[in-house]
Amino acid sequence: MNSEKKYQILDGTILKIIAMISMVFDHTGDMFFPDVMWPRMVGRLAMPIFSFFIAEGFAHTRDKKRYLCRIGVFALISEIPFDLAFEGKIGFAHQNIMLSFFLSVIALILFDWIRGGKDPEEKQVSIGKTLLGVSAVAVIAALSLLLRADYTVFAVAAVFLFYVLRKKHQLIRSGVGVAFLALTRTMGYYCATGLSFIPLALYNGKKGKGLKWLFYVFYPGHLLLLAAIKHILRS
Repeated sequence: MNSEKKYQILDGTILKIIAMISMVFDHTGDMFFPDVMWPRMVGRLAMPIFSFFIAEGFAHTRDKKRYLCRIGVFALISEIPFDLAFEGKIGFAHQNIMLSFFLSVIALILFDWIRGGKDPEEKQVSIGKTLLGVSAVAVIAALSLLLRADYTVFAVAAVFLFYVLRKKHQLIRSGVGVAFLALTRTMGYYCATGLSFIPLALYNGKKGKGLKWLFYVFYPGHLLLLAAIKHILRS
């Protein structure tokens, strides 16, 4: 075992659990302790990790259409809990992160399709096709902005970067993706985003125990719970 592998001790399941815990701190802080910064800083770990695994999931799934549909279904399921948690009513002012990830997967599908299903590092793909593929990603990113999806263009771009760099060294791949999110969202507690590089750098490339459905159900489930607690406290 070389020194690099020795320290890559976190599998996919552990990283997703870290992201889930981080997200609970973030949303709890946002909803109940808006003047306290540290829960929001802890929460900055979640977005890069989840973006990374959306790209990982897309790269490894055997059925990309089913993967897209699954994320789309949970984007719909999550919208009402998201609205109730953060707005206190159902509306269209701000859409949940699952919609952002749904659009991100559409962007990856278009990118691959335009390039003929070639790996991003394949040199025989023309520059024109690659640029057209990147343009398609940009269009989807613009759509995320119009739809007011959470993290908007930053979500689509982060997932895209994690995807196209998937054959690079883990430190490079993680560093570029995390740096993008850290440098483009620098206000206040967002300065802690860069800390997500540490768990991602420790990723060993293994899936772990799976628990696939837990990670999908967790997002709307914890939002619904927090919305219920918020309603009870206000009653």
